[in-house]
Amino acid sequence: MRAWLSLSVPELLALPPRDVAARLAFAQAARHATLELAQRNAWEAGARLLQAALAGAPEGWRVLLEYDLLRLERRADAVLLTDRAILVLEFKHGARGFAAADLRQAEDYALDLHDFHAGSRAHPVVPVLVATEAPDPPRFDPPLLWHGVAPVLRANGAGLGALIAAVQAAIGPPPRPLDPLAWEAAPYRPVPTVLEAATLLWRRNSVAEIAAARADAPNLTRTAAAIARAIGAARAEGARSIVFVTGIPGAGKTLCGLNVVFGALREHGAAFLTGNVPLVAVLREALARDAAPEGGRALSAARGRTRTALQNVHRFLEHYVVRPDHVPEERVIVFDEAQRAWDARQATRDTQRRASRLTMSEPAHTLEIMGRRAGWAVIVALIGNGQEINTGEAGLAEWGRVIAADPRWRAVAARRVAEATEPTQRLADGPAPWLTFDDDLDLAVPVRSIRDAAGAPWVDAVLRGDAAAARAIAREAGGVPFLLTRDLAAARAGLRALARGLRRAGLVASAGAKRLRAEGLGVQVPEVADWFLNRWPDVRSSEALETYATEYDCQGLELDLVGLAWGGDFLRTEAGWQARRFAGDRWQVVRGEEERRFIRNTYRVLLTRARYETVIWVPRGSPAEDPWHDRTRPAAEMDAVAAFLLACGARPLDAAPGPGHEARAPARSLV
Repeated sequence: MRAWLSLSVPELLALPPRDVAARLAFAQAARHATLELAQRNAWEAGARLLQAALAGAPEGWRVLLEYDLLRLERRADAVLLTDRAILVLEFKHGARGFAAADLRQAEDYALDLHDFHAGSRAHPVVPVLVATEAPDPPRFDPPLLWHGVAPVLRANGAGLGALIAAVQAAIGPPPRPLDPLAWEAAPYRPVPTVLEAATLLWRRNSVAEIAAARADAPNLTRTAAAIARAIGAARAEGARSIVFVTGIPGAGKTLCGLNVVFGALREHGAAFLTGNVPLVAVLREALARDAAPEGGRALSAARGRTRTALQNVHRFLEHYVVRPDHVPEERVIVFDEAQRAWDARQATRDTQRRASRLTMSEPAHTLEIMGRRAGWAVIVALIGNGQEINTGEAGLAEWGRVIAADPRWRAVAARRVAEATEPTQRLADGPAPWLTFDDDLDLAVPVRSIRDAAGAPWVDAVLRGDAAAARAIAREAGGVPFLLTRDLAAARAGLRALARGLRRAGLVASAGAKRLRAEGLGVQVPEVADWFLNRWPDVRSSEALETYATEYDCQGLELDLVGLAWGGDFLRTEAGWQARRFAGDRWQVVRGEEERRFIRNTYRVLLTRARYETVIWVPRGSPAEDPWHDRTRPAAEMDAVAAFLLACGARPLDAAPGPGHEARAPARSLV
């Protein structure tokens, strides 16, 4: 049971408020949490308010007190289940007004239930902020349509009962009444962001506790179980094994990897390795801030503790390459985005910023280093299909080559590793004695996109240039979460309107989109951890919508709402998609197939960063008739991109659903 205390209306009315508080105190003690006198007094006051508001209410209604919302690590004060709606009540005892932060908190609780509680899909979810000492709020103005999450309603202590009655009357009798007991028994399966998941796992939760997956996507726990089986087999047999976890963008690969490192193997030594420097920085800082919210010396110590579990893969490899007699402490490592591991040429190349210490490819060094451990060892390789964005990324073929050359190692993976169309992304060409298959290791269902599993296949069709297939996907799904505008101000307004509750919005753009600065967007995120973690009104936050993250800043991370600024590096022509690079004062068409694929994958990464909607801003460009015409930004080129995206099923921004579902942004012409 997710509620600490569940009562029918007659049961609530029959209990003295102090007994309600005592039962909640007992529930808190059972969770080994400390109880403050102020909290007990608040429970008594809340029970007293609810009893007054529900006097005479139907017996079939139900009140759930202190309802756990695991993804948020918080509890809703009360959830009232009527025959018509789910009311999420947040009490602010003694408050004389309705603070903006409290309104967002109440709305976020309601959004969480709507998105992750299976019983909440067919009935309106109504957030109510009760500021007990506030003046009477404005007269209740019900929404025209009660669907999804309603706008936050306000009540003071004396007016709560009248507001509940008014909501009931405004909704009217539904075709199928809500069954409170069935709702309470329905699954609540939240899917956290990567940052939320890392924080929860760091506190020693598990993937199973955090999320089986979306209410209709059980593949995440199945894959976590398959990884555990493979690690268990290697340990039992004293073997060395590489476990390949494949998946489409947003399917939960990083979450599975974090579960390995922060879960049952933490005490046995496990590390999460990634070449994604921003991901390491953001995850480390998120965990440290959560462990030491007051800052100071405690924060510095917490930052130190996160460095062992979350490491830069290049530094890890170099450390052991120059120390050939050192044996790694970890028996299990998670190699994030393993398809992006460097080939021998890139790994051994010196740059202006560093002199390479490596002598082989990164996959080859990884096997050699982990092979130094006596007994069993496991490498969990996370493979993001179609996300290669840099020169020198070896792909799966290099992993297959080095495994085949080292008889100490074996591998287990889903069959798709042998079926990829691109040779560099095939682990083996046909059967191999060192390879066994377990299709549970393939994450094929996106969980980043909360409401719509059609987002990833739609993006794939768009980037293939198949407008008919993309349009069919959008039509069958009843629309996809991609909105289009030609106006940057409208994009910002739309993102702010869509960012209900505590949802986070931010702007992203390709690192190759060099001419966006002429359109009014030219500042890349200066400090990625502040951008992802700080909240408005901190102007360093993504929510300021002033700076943008590139594919390098945000790969492996996510936002609730994304504003994608389309650049001149990826254009739509009659012959298909055209990839370009900016050099000097002009664009150059990219001829090499590998670089074209990298640029295409850049837009795959950017188009799959959102858990909810993506607002695509396609700049208007420079009109040919303008006396100051800019040849690097022809309007006709950008018009062609916008027209193609609309033909694929992207919706105009002014067609976004209105309040009660999502807020409507100002209308703008798309031509």
